[in-house]
Amino acid sequence: MSKIDAAPTLAAGVVRSARQKAGLTQKELAEAAGISQQVVSAYETGRREPTLPTLLRLVRAAGLDLRLRLEPLDPHDAGVAQYLESLPPDLRADLEEATRHRVREARLRAIRGR
Repeated sequence: MSKIDAAPTLAAGVVRSARQKAGLTQKELAEAAGISQQVVSAYETGRREPTLPTLLRLVRAAGLDLRLRLEPLDPHDAGVAQYLESLPPDLRADLEEATRHRVREARLRAIRGR
């Protein structure tokens, strides 16, 4: 499954990313979306899964838009996932951490204009 910012679920990553991009606290996003801060927290940690209409409401409350599109299935993704699952947990964790590090570095380079 694709994940945003190494979140436990795709929806959790979308909610967290939207909130952070908007520079909002969980409480501020919750107020703008008409829900409680505890529910936003539960969505961001994956303890609860928002419905699609609720996810859209949260993203829009952050001043953003969520666009979904259907594309042909890429069998490469399934092959990579299967390969990663075959690795020992410690090696898989090392690879995931290295990936997070590369993503952070790329974001910093983009911010700094390099």
